[in-house]
Order: sequence, then C-alpha cells, then structure tokens
Amino acid sequence: MRIIAELPHPDFKISILNMNRKFIIKIEQGNLEQTYKIAEADLMDGVNSVFELLDEALLKTVAARFIEMRKDFKESYNRYNY
Repeated sequence: MRIIAELPHPDFKISILNMNRKFIIKIEQGNLEQTYKIAEADLMDGVNSVFELLDEALLKTVAARFIEMRKDFKESYNRYNY
C-alpha cells in the first residue's frame, strides 16, 4: 500500500492510497477513521477522478458520520463505566 496523495482539509486528514489496483480513500478525524475503496477500472481519469469524488456533499456526510460514530462509541464506553 502506498500513499499517492494527501489533501488538505481543516477538519480531516484525507489520504489517497493505492493497493491491488484499487484507490483507497482514508479520512481520519481524531481516533476515528472512514475508508472508501474503489477499483481503478471504475474511474475514467485515475486519481483525478478520486479528487472529483471528494466534493463538498460527500465531505458533509463524512462529517455527520464522524459525529454519529463518536456518539455511538461514547455510549458504548459509558455503558461499561470506563
């Protein structure tokens, strides 16, 4: 697996990796991570197509999902009095 790009963003760390003819989009926020995989063959313009996929609409849903992930984990954590 090799990192082919890192995109600046004020709220996330966004990395694009390449492995086994797939692009892997890894978005991190604190101790949480979301990963998306897409076959190179499914994209017309290689990594440039990946950049297009990372539009504001997607990143808005990613942010909302991080909020839900954090809430879910906190609830689980609290159930066991940690």
